[in-house]
Amino acid sequence: MRKIEHLGIAVKDLKASNQLFKKLLGKEHYKEEEVGGEGVMTSFFQVGETKIELLEATRPDSPIAKYLEQKSEGIHHIAFDVEDIHAEVERLIAEGFEILNETPKAGADNKLVVFLHPKSTNGVLVELCQERK
Repeated sequence: MRKIEHLGIAVKDLKASNQLFKKLLGKEHYKEEEVGGEGVMTSFFQVGETKIELLEATRPDSPIAKYLEQKSEGIHHIAFDVEDIHAEVERLIAEGFEILNETPKAGADNKLVVFLHPKSTNGVLVELCQERK
């Protein structure tokens, strides 16, 4: 793993949260993007080399909607940038981690993503992401 790529924060109202983080960080978000397959609208803020990803559910059965229902707003996941997502998945499986989706899927911000189950990572949802080429 090369760096923390982003921190994902589940929010109830993306528009209001964009305004809050604009005030907090002193800058506008640089991108909004819907990931239809996950039922989420995302918004990204750049903070140095790391990003903050705000996530709002677009349908009631989405993972973010379920998260908000159970836990309310807050940090949803930490994402790590990897050079070779397939090799990293193999390595982590060999190390005993539980992978939620062994086949990388399209994520926001031009990334391929894989998630590790929080049961195997001290309760933290971990995302691996690799730039799509």
